[in-house]
Amino acid sequence: MTELSCEHLEKTLSVTEIYKSIQGESTWTGLPCIFVRLSGCPLRCVWCDTQYAFSGGQKMTIGAIREACRGLDVSLVEITGGEPLWQKDSPLLASALLEDGRTVLCETSGALPIDVLPQEVIKIMDLKCPGSGECDKNDWANIDKLSPRDEVKFVIGDRADYEWSRSIVREYGLCARCNAVLFAPVFGWIEPRAIAEWILEDGLGVRLQLQVHKYIWPGERKGV
Repeated sequence: MTELSCEHLEKTLSVTEIYKSIQGESTWTGLPCIFVRLSGCPLRCVWCDTQYAFSGGQKMTIGAIREACRGLDVSLVEITGGEPLWQKDSPLLASALLEDGRTVLCETSGALPIDVLPQEVIKIMDLKCPGSGECDKNDWANIDKLSPRDEVKFVIGDRADYEWSRSIVREYGLCARCNAVLFAPVFGWIEPRAIAEWILEDGLGVRLQLQVHKYIWPGERKGV
């Protein structure tokens, strides 16, 4: 990994929020985590719970973002959005956080190339199911760019979404390609029990993922 120059640290990103919380998703669930939520997203998923990050945000240099994370003193950090890769300099932010010795996660829609990120970053790629309204935005070339440390998530709103996700998992052998395949119910749309029973019936080697932060802080939208 190349050390960032002062010029790189002066580049700016639009930031919606930076905060410390408990990681509520992925295999990292339950751990203290810093979230850097970048602004902007080219997708409009019908169930999106972070529409406030679609636009606006505060302009911050990469150096200032890194200093904010240092002040929160947690070793795990997630770059999220919006769609974090929508801002072309987000990979430089990932590099800056890695230089600090942090474990860096990046949650991305999978609509944009993931190989712009440093190899050390753990990608959590959210393939869009038909029910999202954005299934046609999936960049299928990203599947070949996954590493054994990465994770793939499917946000499922109904039985049709589940069956589509099941077919993609099997077609691409996703369970063998990456660290985990996550099946996540759209919060408030479908009972987690339904997805759990379908997974068991089909013998899928995927992980049921609940948004734990929404159970800890019900009704809260920001800062959790």
